[in-house]
Amino acid sequence: MSSQKIKYTDFIPDSIVQSILEKFVNRAEMGFNKYNNTLDRNDLSKLEWINHAQEELMDGILYLEKLKKEIEHGKEDPGNSKADSEA
Repeated sequence: MSSQKIKYTDFIPDSIVQSILEKFVNRAEMGFNKYNNTLDRNDLSKLEWINHAQEELMDGILYLEKLKKEIEHGKEDPGNSKADSEA
């Protein structure tokens, strides 16, 4: 990524940690732009927050299962996906 959004003072993380931190910041910005809200909102109950988290985790499990099946069946990775260029 070309512009550093996170400023470090005493510790500079390795490239993997920095990449993940930048993805968190970008995701928070995208969420704010899309929903005009942040995680500091207080209009959801604890159960609603848990439901949101469960739904997100279920999506993640589905993505992992898809990839696992592709690996098990020896399906080739197309390699030039949008996600590859964002990493």
